[in-house]
Amino acid sequence: MAFMAALEADLRALFRRGAPPATRRQGRRRACNSQGSASPLGSPRFQCGYSFRLRSLSNPREIAQNGDILRIFLMACNVKSVKLSVIGLSCLQKLISHDAVASSALKEILATLRDHAEMTDESLQLKTLQTMLIVFQSHLRPESEEDMSQALAYVLHLLESSRSSDSVRNTAAATFRQAVALVFDNVVLAESLPTGKASPARLSSRASSVANNVNRSFGQTLSQAFNYGELTMREDLTDVGKLGLRLLEDLTALAAGGSARWLHAQSLHRTFALDILEFVLSTYVPVFQTLLSYQQVLCHQICSLLMTSLRTNVELEGEAGEPAFRRLVLRLVAHVIRLYSSSLVTESEVFLNMLVKVTRLDLPLWHQILVLEILRGFCVEARTLRSLFQTFDINPTNTNVVENIVKALALVVATVQASDSSEETLAAVAGMFSSKAKGIEWSMDNDASNAAVLVASEAHTITLALEGLLGVVFTIATLTDEAVDAGELESPRCEVDRMECSGQSALLCVAMVNSTWLTILDSLSLILMRSQGEAIILEILKGYQAFTQACGVLRAIEPLNSFLASLCKFTINNPSEGEKKSSILLSPGSKKLETLMDQRDSIVLTPKNVQALRTLFNVAHRLHNVLGPSWVLVLETLAALDRTIHAPHASTQEVSASVSRLSRDTSGQYSDFHILSSLNSQLFESSSLMNVTAVKSLLSALHQLSSQHISGNSQLSGQQIGSIAFSVEHMTSILVNNLHRVEPIWDQIAAHHLELANCSNPQLRTMALDSLDHSICSVVGSEKFQGISSASHQFKEYQLAEESETRSFEYAVLSPLVILYSSNKNIDVQMGALKILLHVLERHGEKLSYSWPSILHMLRTVTDASEKDTISLGFQSIRVIMNEGLATIPVQCLDECILVTGAYGAQKTDINISLTAVGLLWTATDFIVKGLIGKSVQRANHMNEEEVQSGLSTKEGDIPTSEKDVNQNPLQQLVDYNKLFFSVFSVLQKLGADDRPEVRNSAVRTLFQTLCTHGQKLSPTMWEDCLWIYVFPMLEHVSHLASTSSKDEWQGKELGTRAGKAVHMLIHHSRNTAQKQWDETIVLLLGGIARLLRSFFPLLQQLNKFSSGWAILLAFLKNSILYGSKEVALAAINCLQTFVGSNCPKGNLESSYVQSILDIYELVLQTSPNYKSDSAEKVKQEVLRGLGDLYVQAQSLFNDDMYLRLMAIMHLMIKSSMNSIDYDSELGSIPPVQRGILEIIPMLHPTTMLSSMWSPLLLELLCYLNGEESPLHKSSKEVRGQNTDALANGTKRASVERGHINGSGTKGDTMVGCGWGILFVEKLVPIMANLFLEAPPHERFSAAPEIIQGLGRCMNTRRDNPRGTLWRVSAECFNRVVTDEVRQENAECRSNVNSYRLSRARFWKEVADVYETFLVGSCGRVLSSDVPSADSVTADESLEMTVLAVFGDSVLKQQKEAPVEVLQRLVNCLDRCASRTGSLPIQTVSLLPLHCSRFSLGCLQMMFSLCSCTSKTSSYLAVSETSKVSISILTKRCETILGQFLADENDLGDHPLPSVRIEETVCVLQELARLIINIETTNALNIPLYMKEGLGKNQSHGRAHLLSLLPTFSELVVSRESRVRELVQVLLRLISSELGLQRLT
Repeated sequence: MAFMAALEADLRALFRRGAPPATRRQGRRRACNSQGSASPLGSPRFQCGYSFRLRSLSNPREIAQNGDILRIFLMACNVKSVKLSVIGLSCLQKLISHDAVASSALKEILATLRDHAEMTDESLQLKTLQTMLIVFQSHLRPESEEDMSQALAYVLHLLESSRSSDSVRNTAAATFRQAVALVFDNVVLAESLPTGKASPARLSSRASSVANNVNRSFGQTLSQAFNYGELTMREDLTDVGKLGLRLLEDLTALAAGGSARWLHAQSLHRTFALDILEFVLSTYVPVFQTLLSYQQVLCHQICSLLMTSLRTNVELEGEAGEPAFRRLVLRLVAHVIRLYSSSLVTESEVFLNMLVKVTRLDLPLWHQILVLEILRGFCVEARTLRSLFQTFDINPTNTNVVENIVKALALVVATVQASDSSEETLAAVAGMFSSKAKGIEWSMDNDASNAAVLVASEAHTITLALEGLLGVVFTIATLTDEAVDAGELESPRCEVDRMECSGQSALLCVAMVNSTWLTILDSLSLILMRSQGEAIILEILKGYQAFTQACGVLRAIEPLNSFLASLCKFTINNPSEGEKKSSILLSPGSKKLETLMDQRDSIVLTPKNVQALRTLFNVAHRLHNVLGPSWVLVLETLAALDRTIHAPHASTQEVSASVSRLSRDTSGQYSDFHILSSLNSQLFESSSLMNVTAVKSLLSALHQLSSQHISGNSQLSGQQIGSIAFSVEHMTSILVNNLHRVEPIWDQIAAHHLELANCSNPQLRTMALDSLDHSICSVVGSEKFQGISSASHQFKEYQLAEESETRSFEYAVLSPLVILYSSNKNIDVQMGALKILLHVLERHGEKLSYSWPSILHMLRTVTDASEKDTISLGFQSIRVIMNEGLATIPVQCLDECILVTGAYGAQKTDINISLTAVGLLWTATDFIVKGLIGKSVQRANHMNEEEVQSGLSTKEGDIPTSEKDVNQNPLQQLVDYNKLFFSVFSVLQKLGADDRPEVRNSAVRTLFQTLCTHGQKLSPTMWEDCLWIYVFPMLEHVSHLASTSSKDEWQGKELGTRAGKAVHMLIHHSRNTAQKQWDETIVLLLGGIARLLRSFFPLLQQLNKFSSGWAILLAFLKNSILYGSKEVALAAINCLQTFVGSNCPKGNLESSYVQSILDIYELVLQTSPNYKSDSAEKVKQEVLRGLGDLYVQAQSLFNDDMYLRLMAIMHLMIKSSMNSIDYDSELGSIPPVQRGILEIIPMLHPTTMLSSMWSPLLLELLCYLNGEESPLHKSSKEVRGQNTDALANGTKRASVERGHINGSGTKGDTMVGCGWGILFVEKLVPIMANLFLEAPPHERFSAAPEIIQGLGRCMNTRRDNPRGTLWRVSAECFNRVVTDEVRQENAECRSNVNSYRLSRARFWKEVADVYETFLVGSCGRVLSSDVPSADSVTADESLEMTVLAVFGDSVLKQQKEAPVEVLQRLVNCLDRCASRTGSLPIQTVSLLPLHCSRFSLGCLQMMFSLCSCTSKTSSYLAVSETSKVSISILTKRCETILGQFLADENDLGDHPLPSVRIEETVCVLQELARLIINIETTNALNIPLYMKEGLGKNQSHGRAHLLSLLPTFSELVVSRESRVRELVQVLLRLISSELGLQRLT
């Protein structure tokens, strides 16, 4: 309860103030006893009582019901004490504010306030006014006229009292104003009037633009109209209404200078009264529009007062002559006219005429300014101006008020011409507009001179008048927009052009335009011409734009053209003084702009020009549909602007014309040019928003602008070309932006482009072609063409007929290209047409449908041109079609497209084009084959569907369904892919006979590549046609042309001369004749045939007449190999090899095909056995490879006879390669033919079916090894005749052959490699060894002795050529062969025991012969007087030791069936090798090379190894037999070595023995100590029998060999060599241990 607490606090404060001073000083008791109490407020009992009462009340309502609290505060006010009155009034305010006072107390309160109003204290007066206002605002407000008049009278008393201070007067004025407002608010509530209030007296701000003021006032008046609605006049008033009416009458009387009887006021400042009236009239409009009594007061009293006050023909004295009073009067007049002109028509007309009249009188400037402000206010308020025009100007009985206002304002504006200080005045006007643009009020300096004040005042009048005119302009524009929004007018952007105006608002706007446009145009153009300020120029240009747009919307043609012409006048050139005085109207066809531009060297665009241009752009954007013929003037201006932008010396005003172009580009001000250029482009881009008629008008204007500069003279000025370029460029821009409706405008554009393309000026032709390119590509690429060709293959006949309109338009779009190429003879125009066509095809070729025939015909005619560039351009289009457009071309044009491509391939101007055309045909085949695949798939699907539906699979049942499908799918009906495929082949066949090798080669390559790639998709019928119509005829034709071609060598192109002689370009020898180049074509043909045979032979076999075709092909291949060049022959051989290699593994060949190929190879080799040229050798080598491949790939098809033929052919080739020249010494390499033989020999591995051919093969190879001719090949007939008998008895045949070989072998080892060359034999030996090891055991069994013998012969070549490679290779192969052969079980070969034994005996004999010859004769010896290298010695020694190891470990130890005599020969061979060191005299043993001594020791150690038997292995019996043979030879060799050592030691005496001898003796003693023998070996020793028996019984036979050498050991005991003595001691101990002898002690 803050209110109660505050009230109690105020009450205590009041009591403290109300107590006498002594009481406050001396205390409460003395105060009670004193007699000087001035007021009962100081009584303690009084204070306690009221405090108790206040506390007993709980809320303001109880306080209001209990009057004691109010009474105490009124009592305080009645004390007449200022302080107590202030406190009392404050508490009274709180009580009234909280509704704690009863209504019955109003009179008492008013009486109290009346008493205080008489007091002179200022604070008390202010408190009284404050309390009075609270009373008016509370529930206590006076309801009766008496109370209200008293209350208001008290306020007016304080206002008018001479004793009141200024603050009291101001507070009283504000209180009275608020009281009046509260009174009229109550009237509105009581009379149930709309509560909305009108805008304040000043509706518009001078600190904002005129357009903004118009828009703002329009919105405010709209809101008022919405709030007030339709008001009905009534006469009856409520008491509150009557009270307000009394107040209004008194206020009117006071404003007129009289007294107010009801308010009890004798006088009041008229200015204050007028201000209160203005507030009431402007705020409470519904009161005066609804209540008749109020309206009568307004009409009779207030209007009379205003008319009297407006008089200017009498001298006004006193307050009525002051500017403030005049301002208030004019404002009241303005409100009356603005708000009540519809009901006060006569009064308003009088007021308006008086205001207009004032502008023409010679009155003080301040008076004119006040009037102009009012008139400006009317002009910027759209609703007000509309109401005035509707009320007065349209009504014939009334004055044309609005027209008079406009003329009055125009006269004020025109005074600037008559003024002596017009420039200063215009500058001031510009300054005022600039300040307004910045949002501030213009003001003058306080210390300005009288002249400056006069100029400023004149400028103010002109500014107000100009703003008024602009207000009219913007009002008309606003009302026009409102009519458009209401549907009374069509927007200029509307597609439908409805010229007539209907509707009240539209007709009103037209009338306003017709009555004001000329006056407004004169004034605006005058100020725009004279002014330079940016803000005023922008404002006027806004007016131009708004009025022009309104005229366009209203279809007011004359005002529109006049304003447009005036605006164009300010765009580019600055008019001279003479032009200023001329008429502002320019005809649309005026050339003034261009003339003026030509007269100036440099063009400077002022800000006024730039802004005018922007305004022109805005107008053109807005009114593009209604400009019509006026477009010519706009376009001339824009063309001049375009030339200005691109002029080298053009600039804006801020940039000097002398500044370079680069610096202007970088300046910020030069951005104006960029902005204008962008606006220029946007204007034509917005043509898409125009209706078709407007677009045609714009195009006609552009055509007119361009055509007026075209003449027969090819020399045109830069300005003329610039204008033409401007027209052409923007025609294209219009087209691009109107692609959705291009049909009606295309003919205009195309015709103009053709006109320019036929000009004699090349620059114009280029311009026309570039623009036509852009135009056609844009049209074809637009959505207009979408769907035309999306299913072009599926158009039926009747559908094509329905598309006639679309077809005609497509023809119209592309017909300019055909016309230009066919009718224009200028090369640049023809190439330009081809370039355009290329661009169309590249970008939008898939959208074309109906113009393909003419396009293809045009491109075909290009092939007849003589210019290379022209043909190249045409071919680029074909390339685009073939690569990207085949799927979209109508089917009836596909064949023609292929033929046109062939025509480009056949042209002779550019070979690269021909080659590329061939490649395009390959692309066409891809497309065709896809169609074939789709067709076959669809056929299969249809057949499956029919089988499901009807269960029938016969051909008769398929026919109806197929016909139905064809009808449903026109693609199958129209597209004959077979025909297209053969069209491509026909073109390729013709190009395959072209006289240019590159072209024909490419055609041949493409033809076969097509067949190979897509052959799987072709039917057998198509294959037959391809082979017999195209492939074989091409083969024959090319062969004929090649055979008849010239063999004369060509000379290359002449490059120049040197020393008087011509210098020619070099040509490679392989291409310097026509025949050689035709051979290259044949090579390609053979390669293609090879690919066909490789990929499709199974299919081709099934074709009719393939056998005859195969015969033709074989004959051609045979002739190519025999009589063709090397390249042709190799290609033919490769064809056969490819055929065999690709088909044999798959089992596609029959034996007859292999036989035929073998016949060709045999015939070729038999026909040319003596050819020795490089090419012949290469051919032979390839034939040999072919033979090898033939056998490898067709092994399963070979029989014995064919294999023998193969061997016979090989032998023939080997024989033909024999030469008396030693290739080893002369060339150091193998001849090519022999190299080929070596390559194929490993391939001749007989299969299981040909196992009987192993022996002939191996024996044949042995014949090559021995340099002899095999009896199998003495004659081909003998071979074939003996073949049957040889197969019946393979053993007999082998023996006969072996006998022949053995017989020839007696000639000696010198026959090795005779006639073939050592290098050939070196390569042959490992091949033969490998084949032997791969042969079956039963075939190896019979050939092993010969193989061993042949290898031995090769190994024996070491004696004659120790540094050669043959003996090394042979030794290695011998090790492999003999090791493998010894380990063979040969169980399969033992069926014939006698034959087996004879063969094995001979095998071991040959082995023994080889070892005897090689080891004894070649190993461990010095075979050459030349000192070999260390590496060579090491390698030879390593090989010798390997042979020795194989001899001992793999032969002697592993043998199982070697005869004893052979073993003895072999062991003796080792012994002979081991005896070399010991057999040498002591004088020469030291000269023996180390490797010789090491080999001898190795042989000795191998003998010990043979005798040793440490464990029983699987070969124990073989080792035992070998050891028994070896032990006796070994002991003899040891005894000989040890005896020789003793003899040499005795002979030398004290001289040392050679180290070789010592090492040998030590080695023997050491090996004897390590040797352990078995019982069988012991029995073979030469010792007494009793000793053998005793050793056998004691099981101590392991050292028995030492007993046989005991006598020798006994002699060595006295040797001077310590190591020998030590070893002998070891041996003696071993003997003692063996005999069981021990020491006695």
